[in-house]
Amino acid sequence: MSARDDLLAAYQALLLDEGQRATTLEAVAARAGVSKGGLLYHFKSKEALAEALIERLDELVGQDLEAMRTADDGPSRYYVRTSVWTDSPLDRALVAVAQLAQESHVGARRAMARAREGWLALIVEEVGHRPTAHAILLIGDGLYFNAALSGGAEPADTEHVAPDDLMPVIAHLLENERH
Repeated sequence: MSARDDLLAAYQALLLDEGQRATTLEAVAARAGVSKGGLLYHFKSKEALAEALIERLDELVGQDLEAMRTADDGPSRYYVRTSVWTDSPLDRALVAVAQLAQESHVGARRAMARAREGWLALIVEEVGHRPTAHAILLIGDGLYFNAALSGGAEPADTEHVAPDDLMPVIAHLLENERH
């Protein structure tokens, strides 16, 4: 990994671990093990770090959209099946950019909207009915949110619902739209 990648990873990790307010240039540099001057060589400002993270998210979402587009079981099932926290690069970038969006970062909000619009468009293309596509998107979102609340582990105090448990629901929604 390059020094630039290390700095971006440090920024992302700080966002995930401590939130947006902890992401000072000094803290990012320290987390990456470089001087502040070393950080400024690659990123001229905290905003430049945010923009680079958003670009990373856009790339990862693009890869996910391609996998979703070509999934053997179709975009809807793919979306629900993959709506779990796996600590993947996409998961980490998505949650880190969501941290920025919650702090009213316009670019982060736009990136989150682009991701959702891309996922929704593929589901609409498969299903042909926007309300049904929204329902499928929200099922996946609910699974992801549930996993995020429990830190990715199965919640001890609630009934665990796995993506596979919901595939009959998805099949029912898809079948109803074909008639």
